[in-house]
Amino acid sequence: MNNALPRWVDYGLMPLISVIVAFVISGLVVLFVGESPVQAALLMAKGAFGSGYNIGFTLFYATTFIFTGLAVAVAFHAGLFNIGGEGQAYVGGLGVALVCLSLDSVFPWWITFPFAIIAGALFGALWAFIPAILQAKRGSHIVITTIMFNFIASALMVYLLAGPLQKSANLGPRSRDFAEGGQIPKLGGLFRPLGIDMGASPLNVSFALALIMALVVWIIIWRTRFGYEMRTLGISPRAARYAGMSEVRLVVLAMMLSGALAGMMALNPVMGDQARLQLDFVEGAGFVGIAVALMGRSHPAGIVPAAILFGGLYQGGSELAFDMPNITRDMIVLIQGLVILFAGAMGSLFTPAIVRLLTGVGVMPK
Repeated sequence: MNNALPRWVDYGLMPLISVIVAFVISGLVVLFVGESPVQAALLMAKGAFGSGYNIGFTLFYATTFIFTGLAVAVAFHAGLFNIGGEGQAYVGGLGVALVCLSLDSVFPWWITFPFAIIAGALFGALWAFIPAILQAKRGSHIVITTIMFNFIASALMVYLLAGPLQKSANLGPRSRDFAEGGQIPKLGGLFRPLGIDMGASPLNVSFALALIMALVVWIIIWRTRFGYEMRTLGISPRAARYAGMSEVRLVVLAMMLSGALAGMMALNPVMGDQARLQLDFVEGAGFVGIAVALMGRSHPAGIVPAAILFGGLYQGGSELAFDMPNITRDMIVLIQGLVILFAGAMGSLFTPAIVRLLTGVGVMPK
């Protein structure tokens, strides 16, 4: 039996089945607490996409998850599990903030923004460099080192925001607010001619940048020699070494590219929403990126809709918890966890049955 699934099945049908199963089980949980699963699903969909304002928040969250999902996917293709997106995004935010604090009163946003992109990517890449070189040179496991660096990044941010970068002790650990030159514009005006009023939603131009980076990642991984070598290393390190590829170079560059993408995530909340650097702006996005990459099969074409789905779960879940008090925020996290479970850890659960079905109807060769 041929277990190689067609692309439309692997990237489309399988994630869809996983999501449907996750929501069915979530519906049973909702039913158990005495609420209507159908009503809950409608409320969640309405909360995520029922108005321009809600759509704006959904896409705002999705922007963050696109960056972190791409970061995880790049490392996946090199056979690496970068679980340090949280720390890399944190340090990337530091780079973004330093640029904004230096240039926001001197230049307009469209000059500050490119420098902030470079700084966020550079700081994130450098934070990923040390775990990468430890993996490549010393054999230190990338999962362990990146987790450790998450905690180091968090501690570093606390020190800086409670010390050198703190505006006032009365306001807590945060920098000063950025001037207009350090704030990127919102995208609500672009949707207004379409009859979509996004109101005060924080969707901003970093969403366009996230889509551009999805295209760039696709080009790098599937249309360049470096991408081919990286995928070869991920599939068979022995084959990569036999072909004369430098494992150290590929590991380091793949992790630095992954860290750069995670660091660019900070542009969305720091410049696009908060207009300052403060604690916990990452809000677990680095770990959500793992689920997004798994659901999207580590392909940009799958990561973008998966990120929008998780953005909808975040926005719709908050609305659902408000409209149905019996459904707590913890239950929303449970629903998200079920999606992660079936799309990631149990992503191949239904593969044998799908292969048999497609073989039986002639879609796949026997």
